[in-house]
Amino acid sequence: MIHLSQAAADEIERLKSKQKKANVLFRLTVKPGGCSGWFYDMTFNDKQTLTQGDRVFTSRDIEIVLDAQTLEQIQGSTIEYSEDLMGGGFRFYNPQASEVCGCGNSFSID
Repeated sequence: MIHLSQAAADEIERLKSKQKKANVLFRLTVKPGGCSGWFYDMTFNDKQTLTQGDRVFTSRDIEIVLDAQTLEQIQGSTIEYSEDLMGGGFRFYNPQASEVCGCGNSFSID
């Protein structure tokens, strides 16, 4: 399960409203890269592009799509959104991460 703060859900909904298609889902993926080995990638996918291994969770009325590898690496995570003088950004709190880089968007797993 993935948890969204209310601010994160509001920002995802705002971004979703800018998509050209109406029936899109929020997809969160973990990809190799970043300064700590893995980074988070957020996109919107059409519901018709779901694959057999995808899992769909709902948090604060946002449908979140995860593939099996991503689910294993971020199970139990919380996603928050905040704005400061430098702009806005998502923050990931991942209990599976053994190390997180300074930017907060890249992590490693033992």
